[in-house]
Amino acid sequence: MPIRDRAAQFSPFAALTGYEREVKEAARLTEKRIELSSEQKEILNEQLRLLEDGALQGTVASFTFFKPDDRKDGGAYVTVAGRIKKIDLVERNIILLDGTIVPIDALYQIYSEA
Repeated sequence: MPIRDRAAQFSPFAALTGYEREVKEAARLTEKRIELSSEQKEILNEQLRLLEDGALQGTVASFTFFKPDDRKDGGAYVTVAGRIKKIDLVERNIILLDGTIVPIDALYQIYSEA
């Protein structure tokens, strides 16, 4: 038997296909969404009003919001920053110049230097 064929006999064998992927998925952690107090909601609403006025249009701001996980309960808090292009109150989104969409209803924190 040629050496190449003999080497193939000893190649690794995965008896449980997909098992390693499932173990990694089970080990991946998610966070629970934090419920904001009425005071925190009022602060966010005031910040949104200031941004919506247009005086701050094009302002660089950072937004922290909750992004639900597609596969598990919970999700993660994501922070994005960029220049504000538009605040769409009908669709309840903040659209940044780079095309990033921030859902208003998932907002946790807004930071702007203006």
